[in-house]
Amino acid sequence: MSQAPATFSLTNLATLVTNDPAQGDGSPLGLIENAALVVEDGHIAWVGPTGEAPAADETVDAGGRAAVPGFVDSHSHLLYAGDRTQEFNARMSGRPYTAGGIRTTVQATREASDAELAATLKAHLAEMAAQGTTTVETKSGYGLTAEHEARALRVAAEAGVAEVTYLGAHIVPPEYAADPDGYTALVAGEMLDACAPHARWVDVFCEEGAFDEDQSRAILTAGRAKGLVPRVHANQLTHGPGVRLAVELEAASADHCTHLNSADIDALAQGSTVATLLPGCEFSTRAVYPDARRLLDAGVTVALSTDCNPGSSYTSSMPFCIAVAVREMNMTPDEALWAATAGGARALRRTDVGRLSPGARADLALLDAPSHVHLSYRPGVPLVSDVWQRGVRRARGNR
Repeated sequence: MSQAPATFSLTNLATLVTNDPAQGDGSPLGLIENAALVVEDGHIAWVGPTGEAPAADETVDAGGRAAVPGFVDSHSHLLYAGDRTQEFNARMSGRPYTAGGIRTTVQATREASDAELAATLKAHLAEMAAQGTTTVETKSGYGLTAEHEARALRVAAEAGVAEVTYLGAHIVPPEYAADPDGYTALVAGEMLDACAPHARWVDVFCEEGAFDEDQSRAILTAGRAKGLVPRVHANQLTHGPGVRLAVELEAASADHCTHLNSADIDALAQGSTVATLLPGCEFSTRAVYPDARRLLDAGVTVALSTDCNPGSSYTSSMPFCIAVAVREMNMTPDEALWAATAGGARALRRTDVGRLSPGARADLALLDAPSHVHLSYRPGVPLVSDVWQRGVRRARGNR
Protein backbone atom coordinates (compact mmCIF):
# COMPACT_ATOMS: atom_id res chain seq x y z
CA MET A 1 0.00 0.00 0.00
CA SER A 2 1.12 3.53 -0.75
CA GLN A 3 1.24 6.35 1.78
CA ALA A 4 -1.77 8.65 1.55
CA PRO A 5 -1.46 12.45 1.45
CA ALA A 6 -3.03 14.39 4.30
CA THR A 7 -5.94 15.24 2.00
CA PHE A 8 -6.85 14.00 -1.44
CA SER A 9 -9.86 14.24 -3.71
CA LEU A 10 -11.30 11.57 -5.98
CA THR A 11 -13.04 13.39 -8.83
CA ASN A 12 -14.86 12.67 -12.08
CA LEU A 13 -16.90 9.83 -10.65
CA ALA A 14 -19.82 8.84 -12.87
CA THR A 15 -21.65 7.81 -9.70
CA LEU A 16 -20.85 7.75 -6.01
CA VAL A 17 -22.78 5.52 -3.60
CA THR A 18 -22.72 7.13 -0.15
CA ASN A 19 -25.38 4.99 1.63
CA ASP A 20 -26.49 8.26 3.22
CA PRO A 21 -30.05 9.30 2.29
CA ALA A 22 -29.15 12.89 3.19
CA GLN A 23 -26.85 12.95 0.16
CA GLY A 24 -27.52 13.02 -3.57
CA ASP A 25 -30.81 11.58 -4.77
CA GLY A 26 -32.17 10.97 -1.26
CA SER A 27 -32.49 7.21 -1.80
CA PRO A 28 -31.08 4.66 0.68
CA LEU A 29 -27.95 4.62 -1.49
CA GLY A 30 -27.58 8.42 -1.37
CA LEU A 31 -26.45 8.30 -5.00
CA ILE A 32 -24.54 11.29 -6.40
CA GLU A 33 -23.88 11.61 -10.16
CA ASN A 34 -20.81 13.35 -11.63
CA ALA A 35 -19.43 13.22 -8.13
CA ALA A 36 -16.30 13.74 -6.08
CA LEU A 37 -15.18 13.04 -2.55
CA VAL A 38 -12.46 14.42 -0.34
CA VAL A 39 -10.48 12.34 2.15
CA GLU A 40 -8.69 13.85 5.13
CA ASP A 41 -6.65 11.85 7.64
CA GLY A 42 -8.23 8.57 6.57
CA HIS A 43 -11.85 9.74 6.76
CA ILE A 44 -14.39 11.18 4.36
CA ALA A 45 -14.37 14.97 4.74
CA TRP A 46 -16.72 15.96 1.89
CA VAL A 47 -18.89 14.50 -0.89
CA GLY A 48 -20.75 16.25 -3.67
CA PRO A 49 -20.63 17.28 -7.35
CA THR A 50 -17.19 17.26 -8.96
CA GLY A 51 -17.46 20.94 -9.87
CA GLU A 52 -17.83 21.91 -6.23
CA ALA A 53 -15.00 19.83 -4.77
CA PRO A 54 -12.76 21.78 -2.36
CA ALA A 55 -9.01 21.90 -2.87
CA ALA A 56 -6.88 18.98 -1.67
CA ASP A 57 -3.19 18.07 -1.54
CA GLU A 58 -3.67 15.55 -4.34
CA THR A 59 -6.37 14.87 -6.92
CA VAL A 60 -7.15 11.45 -8.42
CA ASP A 61 -9.22 11.41 -11.61
CA ALA A 62 -11.62 8.45 -11.53
CA GLY A 63 -12.15 8.61 -15.28
CA GLY A 64 -15.92 8.24 -15.17
CA ARG A 65 -15.93 5.18 -12.93
CA ALA A 66 -18.25 4.44 -10.01
CA ALA A 67 -17.22 4.41 -6.36
CA VAL A 68 -18.95 2.35 -3.68
CA PRO A 69 -18.28 1.86 0.03
CA GLY A 70 -15.85 -0.94 0.74
CA PHE A 71 -17.71 -4.20 1.24
CA VAL A 72 -18.31 -5.30 4.83
CA ASP A 73 -18.02 -9.09 5.04
CA SER A 74 -19.65 -9.78 8.40
CA HIS A 75 -19.48 -13.60 8.37
CA SER A 76 -16.45 -15.72 7.47
CA HIS A 77 -14.48 -18.72 8.74
CA LEU A 78 -10.84 -18.06 7.80
CA LEU A 79 -9.03 -19.66 10.76
CA TYR A 80 -8.51 -23.16 9.44
CA ALA A 81 -6.12 -25.57 7.75
CA GLY A 82 -6.59 -28.35 5.22
CA ASP A 83 -8.63 -28.84 2.08
CA ARG A 84 -12.11 -30.25 1.40
CA THR A 85 -12.05 -30.46 -2.37
CA GLN A 86 -12.99 -34.14 -2.32
CA GLU A 87 -16.01 -33.42 -0.13
CA PHE A 88 -17.17 -30.70 -2.54
CA ASN A 89 -16.69 -32.99 -5.51
CA ALA A 90 -18.72 -35.73 -3.80
CA ARG A 91 -21.48 -33.31 -2.83
CA MET A 92 -21.73 -32.02 -6.40
CA SER A 93 -22.11 -35.65 -7.40
CA GLY A 94 -25.14 -36.14 -5.18
CA ARG A 95 -24.24 -36.19 -1.49
CA PRO A 96 -26.02 -33.48 0.56
CA TYR A 97 -24.14 -31.20 2.94
CA THR A 98 -24.38 -31.92 6.68
CA ALA A 99 -22.73 -30.28 9.67
CA GLY A 100 -20.44 -33.30 10.11
CA GLY A 101 -18.08 -32.22 7.35
CA ILE A 102 -16.63 -29.67 9.74
CA ARG A 103 -14.81 -32.47 11.60
CA THR A 104 -12.44 -32.94 8.65
CA THR A 105 -11.24 -29.36 9.01
CA VAL A 106 -11.01 -29.65 12.79
CA GLN A 107 -8.40 -32.39 12.55
CA ALA A 108 -6.29 -30.48 10.03
CA THR A 109 -6.53 -27.26 12.02
CA ARG A 110 -5.43 -28.87 15.24
CA GLU A 111 -2.38 -30.29 13.48
CA ALA A 112 -1.41 -26.98 11.82
CA SER A 113 1.17 -24.59 13.23
CA ASP A 114 0.42 -21.01 14.21
CA ALA A 115 2.39 -19.87 11.15
CA GLU A 116 0.29 -22.04 8.84
CA LEU A 117 -2.97 -20.69 10.27
CA ALA A 118 -1.70 -17.12 9.95
CA ALA A 119 -0.58 -17.66 6.36
CA THR A 120 -3.99 -19.01 5.33
CA LEU A 121 -5.76 -16.17 7.09
CA LYS A 122 -3.59 -13.45 5.55
CA ALA A 123 -3.91 -14.94 2.06
CA HIS A 124 -7.68 -14.83 2.28
CA LEU A 125 -7.71 -11.32 3.72
CA ALA A 126 -5.59 -10.13 0.78
CA GLU A 127 -7.90 -11.93 -1.65
CA MET A 128 -10.92 -10.24 -0.09
CA ALA A 129 -9.30 -6.81 -0.16
CA ALA A 130 -8.48 -7.17 -3.85
CA GLN A 131 -12.21 -7.68 -4.49
CA GLY A 132 -13.25 -4.56 -2.60
CA THR A 133 -13.78 -5.91 0.93
CA THR A 134 -12.40 -3.52 3.53
CA THR A 135 -13.97 -4.84 6.76
CA VAL A 136 -13.92 -8.53 7.69
CA GLU A 137 -15.36 -10.57 10.54
CA THR A 138 -13.93 -14.04 11.08
CA LYS A 139 -14.53 -16.86 13.55
CA SER A 140 -12.80 -19.63 15.40
CA GLY A 141 -14.59 -22.97 15.39
CA TYR A 142 -12.14 -25.44 13.86
CA GLY A 143 -10.09 -26.13 17.01
CA LEU A 144 -12.80 -27.09 19.52
CA THR A 145 -10.47 -27.29 22.50
CA ALA A 146 -9.73 -24.39 24.84
CA GLU A 147 -6.12 -24.30 23.63
CA HIS A 148 -6.87 -24.43 19.90
CA GLU A 149 -9.81 -22.04 19.96
CA ALA A 150 -7.83 -19.43 21.91
CA ARG A 151 -4.88 -19.91 19.56
CA ALA A 152 -7.03 -19.24 16.49
CA LEU A 153 -8.49 -16.08 17.96
CA ARG A 154 -5.04 -14.87 18.98
CA VAL A 155 -3.78 -15.43 15.41
CA ALA A 156 -6.69 -13.36 14.07
CA ALA A 157 -6.03 -10.52 16.50
CA GLU A 158 -2.32 -10.52 15.68
CA ALA A 159 -3.18 -10.31 11.96
CA GLY A 160 -5.17 -7.14 12.61
CA VAL A 161 -8.69 -8.55 12.21
CA ALA A 162 -10.90 -6.13 14.16
CA GLU A 163 -14.05 -8.27 14.21
CA VAL A 164 -13.17 -11.61 15.82
CA THR A 165 -15.80 -14.14 16.90
CA TYR A 166 -15.55 -17.02 19.36
CA LEU A 167 -17.31 -20.05 17.83
CA GLY A 168 -16.40 -22.91 20.11
CA ALA A 169 -19.99 -24.03 19.54
CA HIS A 170 -19.50 -24.94 15.88
CA ILE A 171 -20.05 -28.67 16.31
CA VAL A 172 -19.56 -31.21 19.09
CA PRO A 173 -16.11 -32.74 18.46
CA PRO A 174 -15.73 -36.54 18.21
CA GLU A 175 -14.21 -36.89 21.68
CA TYR A 176 -17.46 -35.50 23.17
CA ALA A 177 -19.86 -37.36 20.88
CA ALA A 178 -21.33 -39.27 23.82
CA ASP A 179 -21.43 -36.19 26.08
CA PRO A 180 -22.70 -33.11 24.20
CA ASP A 181 -23.80 -31.45 27.43
CA GLY A 182 -20.28 -31.87 28.76
CA TYR A 183 -18.92 -30.13 25.70
CA THR A 184 -21.51 -27.36 26.09
CA ALA A 185 -20.27 -26.83 29.64
CA LEU A 186 -16.69 -26.63 28.37
CA VAL A 187 -17.62 -24.06 25.70
CA ALA A 188 -19.51 -21.95 28.23
CA GLY A 189 -16.81 -22.32 30.89
CA GLU A 190 -13.09 -23.02 30.56
CA MET A 191 -12.97 -22.50 26.77
CA LEU A 192 -14.86 -19.20 27.02
CA ASP A 193 -12.47 -18.00 29.75
CA ALA A 194 -9.53 -18.69 27.44
CA CYS A 195 -11.12 -17.11 24.37
CA ALA A 196 -13.02 -14.07 25.62
CA PRO A 197 -9.92 -11.82 25.87
CA HIS A 198 -9.28 -12.28 22.14
CA ALA A 199 -12.82 -11.82 20.77
CA ARG A 200 -15.63 -9.28 20.47
CA TRP A 201 -18.42 -11.71 19.57
CA VAL A 202 -19.76 -15.13 20.64
CA ASP A 203 -21.51 -17.36 18.10
CA VAL A 204 -23.24 -20.74 18.10
CA PHE A 205 -24.42 -23.11 15.36
CA CYS A 206 -27.99 -23.61 16.56
CA GLU A 207 -28.99 -26.46 14.28
CA GLU A 208 -30.01 -30.09 14.20
CA GLY A 209 -26.76 -32.04 14.42
CA ALA A 210 -24.98 -29.20 16.20
CA PHE A 211 -26.45 -27.39 19.27
CA ASP A 212 -30.07 -27.33 20.40
CA GLU A 213 -31.93 -24.34 21.81
CA ASP A 214 -31.06 -24.91 25.46
CA GLN A 215 -27.39 -25.55 24.76
CA SER A 216 -27.23 -22.51 22.48
CA ARG A 217 -28.87 -20.25 25.05
CA ALA A 218 -26.47 -21.41 27.76
CA ILE A 219 -23.41 -20.67 25.61
CA LEU A 220 -24.62 -17.30 24.34
CA THR A 221 -25.71 -16.19 27.79
CA ALA A 222 -22.34 -17.15 29.26
CA GLY A 223 -20.56 -15.29 26.47
CA ARG A 224 -22.67 -12.21 27.04
CA ALA A 225 -21.79 -12.30 30.75
CA LYS A 226 -18.13 -12.13 29.69
CA GLY A 227 -18.78 -9.02 27.60
CA LEU A 228 -19.12 -10.73 24.20
CA VAL A 229 -22.02 -9.82 21.90
CA PRO A 230 -24.09 -12.74 20.55
CA ARG A 231 -24.39 -13.81 16.93
CA VAL A 232 -26.21 -16.96 15.82
CA HIS A 233 -25.93 -19.45 12.95
CA ALA A 234 -29.71 -19.76 12.61
CA ASN A 235 -32.19 -21.76 10.54
CA GLN A 236 -29.69 -22.90 7.92
CA LEU A 237 -30.41 -26.56 7.29
CA THR A 238 -33.88 -26.85 8.83
CA HIS A 239 -36.47 -24.69 10.49
CA GLY A 240 -35.52 -24.35 14.15
CA PRO A 241 -35.29 -22.05 17.14
CA GLY A 242 -32.17 -20.11 16.06
CA VAL A 243 -33.80 -16.94 14.76
CA ARG A 244 -36.18 -16.70 17.69
CA LEU A 245 -33.29 -17.21 20.11
CA ALA A 246 -31.19 -14.56 18.36
CA VAL A 247 -33.95 -11.99 18.70
CA GLU A 248 -34.63 -12.97 22.33
CA LEU A 249 -30.97 -12.45 23.26
CA GLU A 250 -30.69 -9.27 21.15
CA ALA A 251 -27.99 -10.83 19.00
CA ALA A 252 -26.37 -8.51 16.50
CA SER A 253 -27.08 -10.93 13.67
CA ALA A 254 -28.92 -14.12 12.81
CA ASP A 255 -26.96 -15.69 9.96
CA HIS A 256 -28.22 -17.92 7.13
CA CYS A 257 -31.99 -17.50 7.79
CA THR A 258 -32.77 -20.00 5.03
CA HIS A 259 -35.80 -21.71 6.59
CA LEU A 260 -38.13 -19.10 8.11
CA ASN A 261 -41.79 -18.97 8.95
CA SER A 262 -43.92 -15.86 9.38
CA ALA A 263 -43.29 -15.77 13.13
CA ASP A 264 -39.52 -15.71 12.55
CA ILE A 265 -39.84 -12.83 10.11
CA ASP A 266 -42.12 -10.90 12.45
CA ALA A 267 -39.64 -11.38 15.30
CA LEU A 268 -36.78 -10.05 13.17
CA ALA A 269 -38.86 -7.10 12.00
CA GLN A 270 -39.76 -6.14 15.57
CA GLY A 271 -36.25 -6.61 16.99
CA SER A 272 -32.81 -5.18 16.34
CA THR A 273 -31.19 -8.37 15.01
CA VAL A 274 -29.91 -8.19 11.42
CA ALA A 275 -30.69 -11.08 9.08
CA THR A 276 -27.40 -11.93 7.38
CA LEU A 277 -27.88 -13.94 4.19
CA LEU A 278 -25.08 -16.06 2.75
CA PRO A 279 -25.86 -16.89 -0.90
CA GLY A 280 -22.47 -18.48 -1.51
CA CYS A 281 -23.48 -21.27 0.87
CA GLU A 282 -26.67 -22.16 -1.00
CA PHE A 283 -24.81 -21.89 -4.31
CA SER A 284 -22.08 -24.24 -3.11
CA THR A 285 -24.40 -26.80 -1.52
CA ARG A 286 -27.28 -26.73 -4.03
CA ALA A 287 -29.60 -25.80 -1.18
CA VAL A 288 -32.72 -23.66 -1.37
CA TYR A 289 -32.01 -19.92 -1.26
CA PRO A 290 -33.55 -17.70 1.42
CA ASP A 291 -36.21 -15.32 0.14
CA ALA A 292 -34.79 -11.89 0.86
CA ARG A 293 -37.91 -10.26 -0.56
CA ARG A 294 -40.06 -11.53 2.33
CA LEU A 295 -37.59 -10.12 4.83
CA LEU A 296 -37.18 -6.76 3.11
CA ASP A 297 -40.90 -6.27 2.61
CA ALA A 298 -41.43 -6.94 6.32
CA GLY A 299 -38.91 -4.23 7.24
CA VAL A 300 -36.10 -6.55 8.37
CA THR A 301 -32.55 -5.21 8.05
CA VAL A 302 -30.68 -7.55 5.70
CA ALA A 303 -26.92 -8.03 5.27
CA LEU A 304 -25.03 -10.07 2.70
CA SER A 305 -21.81 -11.91 3.43
CA THR A 306 -19.63 -14.58 1.84
CA ASP A 307 -19.52 -17.17 4.65
CA CYS A 308 -16.07 -17.92 3.22
CA ASN A 309 -15.13 -21.33 4.62
CA PRO A 310 -13.48 -24.49 3.27
CA GLY A 311 -16.58 -26.68 3.39
CA SER A 312 -19.84 -25.06 2.36
CA SER A 313 -18.98 -21.70 0.77
CA TYR A 314 -15.42 -21.38 -0.44
CA THR A 315 -15.76 -17.95 -2.01
CA SER A 316 -14.26 -14.69 -0.83
CA SER A 317 -16.06 -12.57 -3.42
CA MET A 318 -18.67 -10.10 -2.23
CA PRO A 319 -19.40 -9.05 -5.84
CA PHE A 320 -20.26 -12.68 -6.61
CA CYS A 321 -22.61 -12.80 -3.61
CA ILE A 322 -24.29 -9.59 -4.75
CA ALA A 323 -24.91 -11.08 -8.19
CA VAL A 324 -26.32 -14.31 -6.76
CA ALA A 325 -28.55 -12.43 -4.32
CA VAL A 326 -30.04 -10.43 -7.18
CA ARG A 327 -30.51 -13.48 -9.41
CA GLU A 328 -31.68 -16.00 -6.82
CA MET A 329 -32.94 -14.19 -3.71
CA ASN A 330 -35.29 -11.56 -5.16
CA MET A 331 -33.16 -8.56 -4.27
CA THR A 332 -32.75 -5.50 -6.47
CA PRO A 333 -29.20 -4.38 -7.39
CA ASP A 334 -29.58 -1.40 -5.04
CA GLU A 335 -30.75 -3.59 -2.14
CA ALA A 336 -27.97 -6.10 -2.63
CA LEU A 337 -25.25 -3.45 -2.67
CA TRP A 338 -26.67 -1.80 0.45
CA ALA A 339 -26.82 -5.19 2.20
CA ALA A 340 -23.18 -5.92 1.29
CA THR A 341 -21.99 -2.59 2.68
CA ALA A 342 -24.30 -0.76 5.10
CA GLY A 343 -26.10 -3.99 6.02
CA GLY A 344 -22.86 -5.67 6.96
CA ALA A 345 -21.91 -2.65 9.04
CA ARG A 346 -25.24 -2.91 10.88
CA ALA A 347 -24.57 -6.61 11.52
CA LEU A 348 -21.27 -5.61 13.14
CA ARG A 349 -22.83 -2.65 14.93
CA ARG A 350 -20.45 -0.30 13.16
CA THR A 351 -21.27 3.25 12.09
CA ASP A 352 -17.84 4.18 10.73
CA VAL A 353 -17.87 1.77 7.76
CA GLY A 354 -20.37 0.77 5.07
CA ARG A 355 -20.98 4.37 3.98
CA LEU A 356 -19.14 7.20 2.22
CA SER A 357 -20.34 10.37 3.87
CA PRO A 358 -18.55 12.88 6.11
CA GLY A 359 -17.08 11.29 9.20
CA ALA A 360 -16.96 7.75 7.82
CA ARG A 361 -13.75 5.83 7.41
CA ALA A 362 -12.37 6.27 3.88
CA ASP A 363 -12.88 2.64 2.83
CA LEU A 364 -14.02 2.48 -0.78
CA ALA A 365 -13.83 0.53 -4.00
CA LEU A 366 -13.54 2.03 -7.48
CA LEU A 367 -15.28 0.02 -10.19
CA ASP A 368 -14.34 -0.34 -13.85
CA ALA A 369 -17.94 0.57 -14.62
CA PRO A 370 -20.08 3.73 -14.47
CA SER A 371 -22.59 2.27 -12.00
CA HIS A 372 -22.81 -0.14 -9.07
CA VAL A 373 -25.51 -2.01 -11.02
CA HIS A 374 -22.71 -3.61 -13.05
CA LEU A 375 -21.81 -5.72 -10.02
CA SER A 376 -24.93 -7.82 -10.69
CA TYR A 377 -25.23 -6.99 -14.40
CA ARG A 378 -21.78 -8.47 -15.16
CA PRO A 379 -21.43 -11.44 -12.79
CA GLY A 380 -17.99 -12.97 -12.54
CA VAL A 381 -16.22 -10.00 -14.14
CA PRO A 382 -13.43 -8.50 -11.94
CA LEU A 383 -14.77 -4.94 -11.83
CA VAL A 384 -12.93 -3.65 -8.76
CA SER A 385 -10.01 -1.63 -10.07
CA ASP A 386 -8.75 0.17 -6.95
CA VAL A 387 -9.38 -0.05 -3.23
CA TRP A 388 -8.74 2.46 -0.47
CA GLN A 389 -8.62 1.46 3.18
CA ARG A 390 -8.54 4.22 5.76
CA GLY A 391 -7.62 6.56 2.94
CA VAL A 392 -4.64 4.48 1.83
CA ARG A 393 -4.69 3.22 -1.74
CA ARG A 394 -4.01 -0.41 -2.50
CA ALA A 395 -2.49 -1.38 -5.83
CA ARG A 396 -5.02 -3.39 -7.85
CA GLY A 397 -4.17 -4.32 -11.41
CA ASN A 398 -7.23 -5.38 -13.34
CA ARG A 399 -6.92 -2.64 -15.96
